Amino acid sequence: MPRAVITGGAGFIGSHLADRLIAEGWQVVVVDSLITGRRENIQHLLTRDDFEFVHHDVCQPFEIEGQVDYVFHLASTASPVDFVNHPLETLRVGSYGTENALDLALRKGAKFLFSSTSEVYGDPLVSPQKESYWGNVNPIGPRGVYDEAKRFAEAMTMAYHRYHGVDTRIVRIFNTYGPRMRLNDGRVVPNFIYQALSGKPLTVYGDGKQTRSFCYVSDLVEGIYRLLLSSITEPVNLGNPEEYTINEFAKIILHLTGSKSGIIRKPLPVDDPKRRCPDIMIAKQKLRWSPKISISDGLKKTISYFQNHLAQNTK
Repeated sequence: MPRAVITGGAGFIGSHLADRLIAEGWQVVVVDSLITGRRENIQHLLTRDDFEFVHHDVCQPFEIEGQVDYVFHLASTASPVDFVNHPLETLRVGSYGTENALDLALRKGAKFLFSSTSEVYGDPLVSPQKESYWGNVNPIGPRGVYDEAKRFAEAMTMAYHRYHGVDTRIVRIFNTYGPRMRLNDGRVVPNFIYQALSGKPLTVYGDGKQTRSFCYVSDLVEGIYRLLLSSITEPVNLGNPEEYTINEFAKIILHLTGSKSGIIRKPLPVDDPKRRCPDIMIAKQKLRWSPKISISDGLKKTISYFQNHLAQNTK
């Protein structure tokens, strides 16, 4: 029975990954500081014999007793709101946290997978973005703490691979959505859904012509699982190449929620990417992976989750 450690495993993506690994018959140890992760995301796993939760900040060295076959390093803030509120923590988890997770993999002889991000491409000058694109990043802007933390962590992951021989994988994750996102996350999906369900105007930044590509979380987790079992050590994009303007996406949310909310506009944040669309040719060819869940089906599931969440909070 394989045993995996997931840093950040109480977060949105990490908790879904834990579910998938346990469904495959794995043992899972989640390590999370709960700065942005939530215990409720893993509450259903806490009584299982094949699951363990360790409340710990991975920026501090840590040890996991016993066998460890795989280390998934997903710990990080992941939204613009968090970058503003936790800039130093974001930088530390990309540096110290990544080194500590890699050291664990090195000591245990474990395979290591690092969750990077499309943000390493910054405000891209080419679209769609291929893995070979080096990016257009402002290192001193407000988003720089996240962008550069992930870029540094990618470099460290490859250094451990080349110098120490650690068997590593790097996934560059594009906009992912689904149940267990936080309502106050600050990203466009929870923002729009919360505003629509609450009867508040949807906030569109800038002219709304900037684009995003949205991938449902189960599709992403499937891609991560396939990447882990592959032999690819270079970064791989995982995301949905269907591209929507924010204006188009707002209309989709209003239609699916049946909301009568209007739209208000605010200035575009500094360094906000104008386009975000993955080139997934490597994933298609080498992993035989592509997203299966349509934007409509995925959003219906996500909206249902938020409706239930809001109903419980108003009881």
